[in-house]
Amino acid sequence: MKKFNIRKVLDGLTAASSSSSAAAQPGTPRENDVIQETLQSEHFQLCKTVRHGFPYQPSSMAFDPVQKILAVGTQTGALRLFGRAGVECYCQHESGAAVIQLQFLINEGALVSALADDSIHLWNLRQKIPAILHSLKFNRERITYCHLPFQSKWLYIGTERGNIHIVNVESFTLSGYVIMWNKAIELSTKTHPGPVVHISDNPMDEGKLLIGFECGVVVLWDLKCKKADYRYNYDEAIHSVAWHHEGKQFVCSHSDGTLTTWNVRAPAKPAQIITPHGKQPKDGKKPEPCKPILKVEYKTTRAGDPFMVLSGGLSYDTVGRRACLTVMHGKSTAVLEMDYPIVDFLTLCETPYPNDFQEPYAVVVLLERDLVLIDLGQIGYPIFENPYPLSIHESPVTCCEYFADCPADLIPALYSIGSRQKRQGYSKKEWPISGGNWGQGTQSYPEIIITGHADGSIKFWDASALMLQVLYKLKTAKVFERARGKEEKPNTDIVEEDPFAIQTLSWCPESRMLCVAGVSAHVIIYRFSKQEVTTEVVQLLEVRMQCEFSDVDSPDPGGEQTPTLPTPGASSSPQETEPPTQPSTGSNSSDGPRDNIPCLQVRSSPLKQSPGYQVELVIQLVWVSGEPPQQITSLAINSSYGLVVFGNSNGLAVVDYLQKTLLLNMGTTELYSPSEPYQRQPHSPRKARQPSGALCDSNDGSNTSEDRCKSPTSGSTSPCNSDDERKQKFIQKVKFKSRRFSKTVANDFAKMSRKISSSSEQKPDPEKRFQPWRSLTYRKRFCCMNDGKAEARMNQKGVCRTKSAPIPNAKDNSFSRSRSSSVTSIDRESREAISSFYFCESFARKTDSLVSPCVLVGTTQGCVMLVALSLPPGTDQRLQQPVGISSCGTLARLKGGILTMALLDSTGTLLPPSYESWYDPNASDEEKEKSRKRRPASPPSSQEGQDSQFAVLCSEKQAKVVAMPSQTRIYKHNITETSFVLRADVVQMAGTNCIACFCANGHIMTLSLPSLRPLLDVNYLPLTDMRIARTFCFSNLGQALYLTSPTEIQRITYSQETCDNLQEMLSELFTPVETPEAPNRGFFKGLFGGGAQSLDREDLFGETASGKASRSLAQHIPGTGNMEGMKGAASGVVGDLARARIALDERGQKLGELEERTAAMMSSADSFSKHAHDMMLKYKDKKWYQL
Repeated sequence: MKKFNIRKVLDGLTAASSSSSAAAQPGTPRENDVIQETLQSEHFQLCKTVRHGFPYQPSSMAFDPVQKILAVGTQTGALRLFGRAGVECYCQHESGAAVIQLQFLINEGALVSALADDSIHLWNLRQKIPAILHSLKFNRERITYCHLPFQSKWLYIGTERGNIHIVNVESFTLSGYVIMWNKAIELSTKTHPGPVVHISDNPMDEGKLLIGFECGVVVLWDLKCKKADYRYNYDEAIHSVAWHHEGKQFVCSHSDGTLTTWNVRAPAKPAQIITPHGKQPKDGKKPEPCKPILKVEYKTTRAGDPFMVLSGGLSYDTVGRRACLTVMHGKSTAVLEMDYPIVDFLTLCETPYPNDFQEPYAVVVLLERDLVLIDLGQIGYPIFENPYPLSIHESPVTCCEYFADCPADLIPALYSIGSRQKRQGYSKKEWPISGGNWGQGTQSYPEIIITGHADGSIKFWDASALMLQVLYKLKTAKVFERARGKEEKPNTDIVEEDPFAIQTLSWCPESRMLCVAGVSAHVIIYRFSKQEVTTEVVQLLEVRMQCEFSDVDSPDPGGEQTPTLPTPGASSSPQETEPPTQPSTGSNSSDGPRDNIPCLQVRSSPLKQSPGYQVELVIQLVWVSGEPPQQITSLAINSSYGLVVFGNSNGLAVVDYLQKTLLLNMGTTELYSPSEPYQRQPHSPRKARQPSGALCDSNDGSNTSEDRCKSPTSGSTSPCNSDDERKQKFIQKVKFKSRRFSKTVANDFAKMSRKISSSSEQKPDPEKRFQPWRSLTYRKRFCCMNDGKAEARMNQKGVCRTKSAPIPNAKDNSFSRSRSSSVTSIDRESREAISSFYFCESFARKTDSLVSPCVLVGTTQGCVMLVALSLPPGTDQRLQQPVGISSCGTLARLKGGILTMALLDSTGTLLPPSYESWYDPNASDEEKEKSRKRRPASPPSSQEGQDSQFAVLCSEKQAKVVAMPSQTRIYKHNITETSFVLRADVVQMAGTNCIACFCANGHIMTLSLPSLRPLLDVNYLPLTDMRIARTFCFSNLGQALYLTSPTEIQRITYSQETCDNLQEMLSELFTPVETPEAPNRGFFKGLFGGGAQSLDREDLFGETASGKASRSLAQHIPGTGNMEGMKGAASGVVGDLARARIALDERGQKLGELEERTAAMMSSADSFSKHAHDMMLKYKDKKWYQL
């Protein structure tokens, strides 16, 4: 029977509808029909690939000393497993409860996790994507501590009530053997001992279990006799217990900062009491109490003194001191300060056997925001160099871009430069967590991720082959002067903290040109060089951008007016581009508004620039008549033209970074031609701005005073007190404070917003309505503040934050927007911001027959405009003659803000912006000429009057394809009606191109080009998370990523091919390793019984000996990774091992059945023997004739 494929049917239906809609349009060129689209739905599938970065909010840790694998659990129920560099794995508990403890089944390829919801889970690590085999949910008791002895299948579980239950790890069933708290403590004790805080068996006697209760009581329990052998009492609460490997002593850490050492056979009093950080009084009194010692580990060595490692225990007078790890070795005590609070630590030892000399060689310290490994074998305890990409959050990520299929020479070039930046003083030994194997995937194209950070740094990461490794770090703050003290801090900043934070960036991989924009309204252009250079004077260009209002109440801008429409060859005058040497008002002036002052001061001393990215030009927007510059919302650089273009809510500016001049500084409304039907004029006057920079925050309910809503120059109340403004405030507050969106709510908000804003619209065009949440996504690139202080620091300083620069608040995953009190809501909607740029070589006007350099400009109101560029011919003339710029009017209009634009040729092939190949700017002139090659421009149109290009335009609501030069709309597709697109990119996929979109409702969609046929629509996220919404990046070849937490990057793929090959590409956690031999007992120990004593736990805890546990105590839940699931999921070497394991289990089951049959036969034989014996007794004294 032929297989029915519904996807192909849908493809046919959508293609037919698209064709019919295009054919219904008059003037549609028919030559478009010859473009054969090869992308189908079968090419797309969405799945997660890998997660990089530090585990967010870690809570527990475990280590397998044989497999050399580290596991970290988090407060959100996540598991992160680490092996050698490049071997990482992420899995998640469905409940999302915090992981309180982890226990490896050492060298078994399994892991037990205990969660805060009183459930335990068994994870199978023998497959590339770990899965849960069994789960057990406790109903009546809370889990506080777990212990799994080495090479044992019985797991001890301590509870809050003080009881200990025992679980069979293989079947995940409870044993009937229970240690009740009232049996463990003395009968004379009148109070409850508290929760169980420690369980461990004696290293030399598995039949003796050490139980620690919170109150300070420790009990040595005899498992066979079911009674307490010894009880050890201390006045202070216990936090942890550690054994000496000989089983004759153990150490307890207490809440008063003391360590007590006990001899097992002397329970009356401790053998030793020490306070490691306590001050010893001279009169012999007890030392002053210290902070609790949260954990202690006691490790022995053959050749020297034992190690005692502990966390906490500092004296209370060390207020403000950072968390410390203390290493006590013999008579020396080393206190190692950590950058963050300690969550947990583990001492790595040579042997997994607890009854042998431990020989510790390293300490793994899990901090709240870092993972540190300390080398115990070298003097000074140096740390190991961490090979994992755990420094993503070193400074909060504010900006990110993803580039797949980069030039092959980029990663080696960045790595060679970045290798010189590595710190010194690391341990010379190799990283000790070295388990697992890399994947064997066929994906070989280079991938680079760029992250911008709050401290102004930019990091380049090698993301090839599902790995992540830092290549190079660039510090942009070096360009500026730093305030040394509070009194020197300039008051021209528009942000209180993190003034160097990266807002957006534009990177050309081919030419290696980099352009970054910061929150202080500055742009820095970098060139890549392999040679060190010292820049005596940093090239600076100050730009004065303001929004002109024609109303009589508008304040005097205090500067020269920008021409309405410059001529093609016109450039700005020196008076406009160069700041005055002595401005009339300075930052310290109190008698007038600030004017012509940048937010940051560029460094005046010589700047030594190391090999790598070096500053070419700094562009700063300045204060205008008391108003701070608006933050930059979009940015683009083109190495072939030597131009940088950037825009904000005031307009756009074009800078020639070769000649270091400003070519164009124009308001958004001036880009429209005089007869433009879409042109929007300001609707209300804007009052003079308060010099103090007061706020009128539409999201802050506390800003209700009339003083903040009044203009200082007029006594009348600002329009922000009107009913419409209050409604608008309420809607915006709900929209931005809410974490979850539904279609119904979004639709209602859209209707309410349209009703309120319709009064301020001059022309109620259907494609021109005010769209809700437009301000969230006006930009192609995102900016986020992961620090919860972001909103507070923005509001304190009085930053003018328009709708074109939202800042997410990490605390509630919402956005904070602040505006000056004098800017009303009507003005806020009328100011159209620039949202995207695209350099191309196209037809600037309908009458053009040849292509020429152009810039496509997209705005937050959905308008796409063309700006033509006139470049001087030749290299010499390019450096001397100015570049001509002219506005060519509007190309198209879409619903919602423009997100991305691209250009296709007549065959549907993507026409990328032209670029200049990289050359070293510090090399000799001959080498420059050899390497400087400009990519050939697009071939000119062969036929006049025939469209030979297609402009692809995508906004928050729609996508359109427009034929060039006729500017006729060919295709149109409404992406979403109830939501809006957060991120859209034109990407390469399976040898052709498509549009990839991520919507606010969590849907990921792809559209074919040029017909805009839907190919993929998956509801990836059930609820909209603002961090994900603002950090989503698409790249070529079906790759995408987003920041899933402040410290982690999640990579996904929407490519069917990548999903099919994912099993091969992922790394393997479990590798077959022989378990080390047990320590030799020696002749005399074996003779006199001094060695380790084994225990047959099966006889004690099995069902035949202890009976069945209460069914109401815990509920068994079979996992998704059971044996049947393993048969289908396993593949490769791990699959062979898993199948061998399954075969062994099945063989074990058959052997068990055979054993049962043998037992039945033995029982039958015993019965037969008994009957035969009875008959023999009956007839033994009778003669033969008496029978």
